[in-house]
Amino acid sequence: MQASAPERRAPAEPARIEVALGERAYPVLIGPGVRHRLPAEVARIGARRVVVVSARPPEWTPDPGVPHRVVPARDGEHDKNLATVEQLCRAFAEFGLTRADAVVSCGGGTTTDVVGLAAGLYHRGIAVIHLPTSLLAQVDASVGGKTAVNLPEGKNLVGVYWQPRAVLCDTEHLDTLPRREWRNGYGEIARAHFIGAGELRGRPVAEQIAACVGLKARVVAADERDSGLRHILNYGHTLGHALERATDFGLRHGEAVGVGTAFAGRLAGVLGRVPAERVAEHHDVVAGYGLDTDLPTGVDHDELIALMRRDKKATSGLSFVLDGPAGPELVADIPESAVRAALTGM
Repeated sequence: MQASAPERRAPAEPARIEVALGERAYPVLIGPGVRHRLPAEVARIGARRVVVVSARPPEWTPDPGVPHRVVPARDGEHDKNLATVEQLCRAFAEFGLTRADAVVSCGGGTTTDVVGLAAGLYHRGIAVIHLPTSLLAQVDASVGGKTAVNLPEGKNLVGVYWQPRAVLCDTEHLDTLPRREWRNGYGEIARAHFIGAGELRGRPVAEQIAACVGLKARVVAADERDSGLRHILNYGHTLGHALERATDFGLRHGEAVGVGTAFAGRLAGVLGRVPAERVAEHHDVVAGYGLDTDLPTGVDHDELIALMRRDKKATSGLSFVLDGPAGPELVADIPESAVRAALTGM
């Protein structure tokens, strides 16, 4: 059951992180009540009309301060497809949005992805502002400009890079989340431990979000189009995406990334890239966030390997972002026998 929305109050000064992309730079604001800053951000970018695509109830859907239409959405992987993108673009057209206008997403990671892609395609791109309402969306999905939807053949296979104009991470939204949605977000925080965020366990959630966003902002500013460094953000994701597909999304994205992170440590150990202590650290960090570190029962290793071969990073054989002496990096052409050995160990 969702909590009722708190009374509106002037929020404390939020944390502010800049995604430094030159003329396309944008702020990420993190803190309680920052959703109420939406009208100011809409005014800042000069949008005259707005479509708000919201997967949250009306009391959690902020007024953008200009003429607008609210389009209901539904979080979840089963709506993360091209049909939903078409429906949104038609809603934009029916409302008469132009390139002088904007779209606002209000929801979890799947809503952020789908709305971002629709905004990037409509009129060849109109402004989008994200109000991520889940922990997973706040620590990862809303920042960086990657938008994508799924095909039956795999996760996130159709998308564009389309940076938002602002991201408002209101921590009050997190008070409405069920326990499983917290676990979903913790999977992304756990993987951040191994790509430069450091030890975040036990820190206040706003600090955890800010640390993950700050890390991602630095990486995106250095490699917006995923040509090198940005690969590290996919730590734990190759197996994670395969597990989502293999379980028909019974395993949530962050839960799957948690298992994928433990697997990444184990595979790096099998390949001799890291010592046993580092492999154990992967297990301990993931488990320390209350996440599973084992494969779900009943998943077929052959199916997982086939799905991982279709991963969008797999340009040369089985490819994974793995820890090593020089830190995390994308490693290609990994022997299938090593992958099977790591899967069997789990």
